[in-house]
Amino acid sequence: MRGKGLDYLRPGAALCALLLAATANAASLTTEAGDAQRQQAELQAQIDAADDESRAMLAELRERESETRRLEQENARLVPHLVEQAEQLRRREAALDTLDATRQALPSLQASLVARLDAWVEDDLPFMQSQRRARVASLEGALGDPELDDAERMERILNVWRRELAYGMEMDAWRDHLVLAADDARPTRREVDYLRLGRVGLYYLTPDGREGGAWLAEEGGWAPLDDQQRREVRKGLRMARDQRAPELLQLPVSQPLERDNGPLSREGGA
Repeated sequence: MRGKGLDYLRPGAALCALLLAATANAASLTTEAGDAQRQQAELQAQIDAADDESRAMLAELRERESETRRLEQENARLVPHLVEQAEQLRRREAALDTLDATRQALPSLQASLVARLDAWVEDDLPFMQSQRRARVASLEGALGDPELDDAERMERILNVWRRELAYGMEMDAWRDHLVLAADDARPTRREVDYLRLGRVGLYYLTPDGREGGAWLAEEGGWAPLDDQQRREVRKGLRMARDQRAPELLQLPVSQPLERDNGPLSREGGA
């Protein structure tokens, strides 16, 4: 009986062993599946991280390309300016190299400018000579003034030159005295109205309008005007005083005019 009982129990034990083995295998498979899922999740996370990094690198690359294009455009814009600055620097360096020579030549140049100005006033139409000669005299005094530096001295000289040049573009009228030699060789002094048309013509007219003259530079004196010419001077005086609209005046010129094909007549529109 005891032996039969053992034989009866052996199949049940085998089945139990098989169930235990199946359970163990199922647990092992479950563990492996979980591990596989975790590995898959880790791999996917790595792939996602790599994708994020790639996208960040791509965005950075595009930003660098945009910055590069901007810098290239900025360089293209700045190149001409830099070239001009380099040329200015070169000219300044060249000027500094010759600065000593320029300083040495400057006093001679200033003296020459004043001398030429003095000769110009002397040979020019005789208008406002006292004021103009006083300006030249002040420049002659400035040449030897130790309290003036070269820049101040040159500025004074250029200012007087500018004033003289401006006379050539002005129409002016003023009243002053005129000294004329009389028949008995005794000079007479009389008040007259002067009319100046730049450096082309200089005229005078007595207040009563009965006498007038035009300065002729070649003769170095006054030539009388006829009735028609005196009327033209009277119109010119009113024009210079803004009492009449500008118009062409038929008057003799004071300075000789020349063209390439020969001299012009003195009689013409002034």
